[in-house]
Amino acid sequence: MSASQPTRVLIVEDHQVVADGLSALINDQDDMTVVGTAGSVSDSILRATELMPDVVLMDFRLGDGTGADASMAIRQVRPETKLVFLTREDSDAARFAALEAGASAFLHKSRAASEVVDAIRVVAGGGTLFTPRTISALLNKRREAETQLERLTPREKEVLRLMAEGAASRDIASRLGISYTTVRTHIRSLGSKLGVHSKLEAIVKARELALVD
Repeated sequence: MSASQPTRVLIVEDHQVVADGLSALINDQDDMTVVGTAGSVSDSILRATELMPDVVLMDFRLGDGTGADASMAIRQVRPETKLVFLTREDSDAARFAALEAGASAFLHKSRAASEVVDAIRVVAGGGTLFTPRTISALLNKRREAETQLERLTPREKEVLRLMAEGAASRDIASRLGISYTTVRTHIRSLGSKLGVHSKLEAIVKARELALVD
């Protein structure tokens, strides 16, 4: 963008303090300006349609869905809009979802302010921060996850999803209408197929397999 036409940025962030800080940071740049903010998937689609931003700075976790959901909807109505994800989410599943939704960059919120504005500049100019190696690695991991998912029975998927949600074995048995012993059998089978040995590993694995957000 030229100096006379600063990059128009829409911020999608459901924490107002964070949104205000990002707005101040971006508006302090000579070559970009914040045209608006949104705090949900639904609001972001409406604001993107109304405000016609060049770049959307997008959080991944939103109250009514994910930034990937919002991005796909925004790209349908404004395919020319560029997408930069800025999030605390640090999973390959989230990166793949963002990439699949059309994102050109995926940054963790621990990154320096200068890196955020530099990413907006790169993306606004038609560039991307996803390297070919990164894209290839994400695709390979996604294929591996899909292969693992195909090995699971429908019941094992349900058990894994509930484990990832924090449910205890007896609670899982009650919710699925099966015996506690059967739940333990499914958990042993999951451990054998996926290498899951703890609740934390179950959460990580379920997210890799996109069984939970």
